[in-house]
Amino acid sequence: MSAPTPPPPPLAASPRRWWVLAALTLSVLTVALDGTVVTVALPTLSGELGADSAQLQWINGGYLLALSVGMLPVGLLGDRYGHRRILVAGVTLFGLASLAGTQAGSPGQLIAIRAVLGLAAAMIMPVSMAVLPQVFGPEEVPKAVGVWTAATALGLPVGPLVGGWLLNHFWWGSVFLFNVPLFAVALAACLLLLPAGEPRDRAGAAPFDVTGTLLSGLGITGLVYGTILVPGHGWGSAKVLAGIAGGAVLLVAFVVQQRRHPFPLVDTALFTDPRFRWGTLVAVFVNFAVMGILFVVPQYLQAVLGHDALGTGLRILPLIGGLMAAAALSEQLVPRLGARVVVPAGLLALAVGTLLGAATGGGAGYGYAALWLTLTGLGFGLATVPATSLVMASLPAGASGRGTSLLETVQQVGGVLGVAGLGSLLSAGYLARLHVPGLSAADTGRARDSVSGADEVAARLDDPRLADTAHRAFLHGMGLALLVCCAIAVAGAVLAALFLPGRAAAGRTVTDGGDGRATVPEPAGPTGAVDAAGSPGAGLAGAVPERGESPA
Repeated sequence: MSAPTPPPPPLAASPRRWWVLAALTLSVLTVALDGTVVTVALPTLSGELGADSAQLQWINGGYLLALSVGMLPVGLLGDRYGHRRILVAGVTLFGLASLAGTQAGSPGQLIAIRAVLGLAAAMIMPVSMAVLPQVFGPEEVPKAVGVWTAATALGLPVGPLVGGWLLNHFWWGSVFLFNVPLFAVALAACLLLLPAGEPRDRAGAAPFDVTGTLLSGLGITGLVYGTILVPGHGWGSAKVLAGIAGGAVLLVAFVVQQRRHPFPLVDTALFTDPRFRWGTLVAVFVNFAVMGILFVVPQYLQAVLGHDALGTGLRILPLIGGLMAAAALSEQLVPRLGARVVVPAGLLALAVGTLLGAATGGGAGYGYAALWLTLTGLGFGLATVPATSLVMASLPAGASGRGTSLLETVQQVGGVLGVAGLGSLLSAGYLARLHVPGLSAADTGRARDSVSGADEVAARLDDPRLADTAHRAFLHGMGLALLVCCAIAVAGAVLAALFLPGRAAAGRTVTDGGDGRATVPEPAGPTGAVDAAGSPGAGLAGAVPERGESPA
């Protein structure tokens, strides 16, 4: 027997839902911008505040660490006390912390402020995604997810562009001040437009999982901390190995503890649903590859092709354009073909795009880069939007915040590992091909630090051969990194084709068993068909099961 049809969201038929999406998009766009906008300000902060290299590292990395650690407990709090409350609190905290950032007088103060900004971002990112099914009907959730995803992706390359422009025209505090009016608008929109929602009835009865919070926080801290140290210390460093190994051990202990806790921080039962399990894994694969691409490509555009920060940001837009096109396309394709077809096709497009990028030669211009960036963005969207929509459809109404926070956390950690791993591979490939005979020790060190450093040395010494050698060495390293992205995308495509649920299973209803855990009912009937009319995911995955297809 199929589950009863749930009532539609209160704004599903109202034009206000698009204004709500605009407010959520503005919030996540600014959060994503803030994650990278400070990177271009680090040299300025070093001079203005007297920050040393370690302090600069934590001005940048403290935000990422707080964001990664904060999302899991925030998701649970959102489910218990209402997503609107947590989102409004996060937007308010982000705006106030940004204002405080303009007045920071020491590196220590700025590190603390950046950590608060990361915590506020953790309150915004997963909860804003959890709000989408409360505003949009099932048939429109993929479109909303596509816009939300595009906003987060757009903020990553555009952050340095905005930061560079602000620093060229204003003082260093402007990279924080620009957040304030944006978040004032977002706060007003959230207060006026978002549905109030209902907190969980048992909010006051169930004890908060303090042990799980500590284990997850310390485990993620160790993993992210060790990864942040990779660029400066290398993978063989004792600090890096201790951080990553210690974090991994704590996270294993966290998973064991969660399976035994009556009111866990993370609902491990969600992984019994193939939509959540494989949709999350696909999202992690894609995020690993795309974050690595967004780390590599700006360096290529600036150092090899010679574009400034503004020009680089504009030239990454084809990737975002491909993502937006894919979001619209997937809305039409998934109901007809099913996510098991569309997601692998997107991953293969991502693989082809990165393979073309890996073949970039010394004479290639921006036109070639625009081609493979567009294809990469198209594959990114075709894979991510349906996979995320499957995850959203798998979440019970009472645990959507925990589900989205888990998805965002593993994606965030996957992205951190992608940047560290692919960045290290890029550096190794660059150094393997870089030959700088006849240079002084200082110039050799500068050239080996980065391709930009080699360009500076070549310009000062008027040595075009050095610049050409450095550019070719960088292209070799970039090719290695993009080949790994290609391999990851192909592996993800194979796994998605084999294990993503078909259209029948994608429409199954998930309920909350009353203890905060997801409950996936057994398929109805001998063939596993589910009444699509009674399924909240019918609009996402199609109403007609494929012939002979198993729900699993």
